[in-house]
Amino acid sequence: MTCGPTRSSTGQRRPSLGDNLIVGLDIGTSKTCAVIGEYNDNGVLEITGVGTAPSTGLRKGVVVNIEATLQSVTKAVEASELMSGREVKECYVGVAGANVEGINSRGVVAVTGKGREICQADVDRVIEAARAIVIPMDREVLHVIPQTFIVDDQKGIRDPLDMIGVRLEAEVHIITGSVTTAQNLVRCVNRAGFKADGLILQSLAASRAVLTSDEKELGCLLVDLGGGTTDVLMFSDGAPYFSASVGAGGAQVTNDLSIILNVPMDAAERIKRESGSCYLPHVEADESIVVPGVGGRPPQEISKARVASVIQPRMEEIFRLVREKVEQPGFWHHIKGGVVLTGGGALMPGAADLAFEVFGVPVRTGAPSSLGGLVDAYRNPAYSTAVGLVLLGAERQGGVPDADPRARASGAKGGSEKSKPQKAKPDAPLRRLGEWLKEFF
Repeated sequence: MTCGPTRSSTGQRRPSLGDNLIVGLDIGTSKTCAVIGEYNDNGVLEITGVGTAPSTGLRKGVVVNIEATLQSVTKAVEASELMSGREVKECYVGVAGANVEGINSRGVVAVTGKGREICQADVDRVIEAARAIVIPMDREVLHVIPQTFIVDDQKGIRDPLDMIGVRLEAEVHIITGSVTTAQNLVRCVNRAGFKADGLILQSLAASRAVLTSDEKELGCLLVDLGGGTTDVLMFSDGAPYFSASVGAGGAQVTNDLSIILNVPMDAAERIKRESGSCYLPHVEADESIVVPGVGGRPPQEISKARVASVIQPRMEEIFRLVREKVEQPGFWHHIKGGVVLTGGGALMPGAADLAFEVFGVPVRTGAPSSLGGLVDAYRNPAYSTAVGLVLLGAERQGGVPDADPRARASGAKGGSEKSKPQKAKPDAPLRRLGEWLKEFF
């Protein structure tokens, strides 16, 4: 009996020992992350496997090289399989980039239930009415997320079930994506030997992992600093209200360092990670680093202040572009709970201080909270999206109770995703056995 991932002599994947795994796959511009969540004997979801691999097949969130993306997915998933000792069959895939757009819409239906009592069928119908918008043929609906319900002009209702009314309205946030981009992502995952169980917006997954309910209620802005893009998701009154993407990220910072310091991209990336800072006041004036020479030239010593003077303007530009994206439709006044930075770019020293200067509201760096398991490597802003994909996947399968009743009408409404039956927790037989023992002994 084997306890880890196995393959036959022909290279085909053998069935795994259990189906209680939930896997999040974050295919980014600079790296691919795979996180495995597994239920323990008590029915608690734990992170048991984490794997990463360099990604070279995407540009600004869009697949430009199928083979390179396929190899990156395979390496990341195999690394997570090796850590967890389990075999991955299905995964939830994150989608992002400039091809993702968010639209606010409203639907209205008449209540048809007995005694004008609102039932789940009425809620489903009003969500369908709200999503009946005209979108181009090359786009598909990824998510329909209810924001608030209105019953006979009574606003601010979170859950209208069992209320009495004549007219039911719903305000929703609809997230659409490019059909070809989604198909290319799914194709890469399928060719790597896995099944894409659903496509989820990356910033929505990251918000599930790092934002608190108080921040969502007050109104906050999540800024996911990735390699090729910076994704933005604004919450107001507990629900997503605005989503956008900026076509700049950490790769542009690395490119600036490479050009100005006259070093290769890999050396510039190492300098950025090990010695970079995006807030000049935090840098000691007398600190210096050694920059490797190129083409036989000897290494040279430069100050860390010079490195920061290259990084800070680009990061400041990214933050200003984010603010313009939110201010343009007039949504900035909704942000009362501050800004939360996440993603790999949030690890750069001074990012929160620089963001505070640009945004003028409280800023913090968000990382996933502890979910147990063997490792704590996932408690890092770079893994926010992958961990969030696991949490949202668990909620869709009924494994994690959702405190927000609006989630019942969201999630599974995506265009290419099918609603899944409720999945019993793996500890149900153990619980029944314990109750039987208590009754007779």
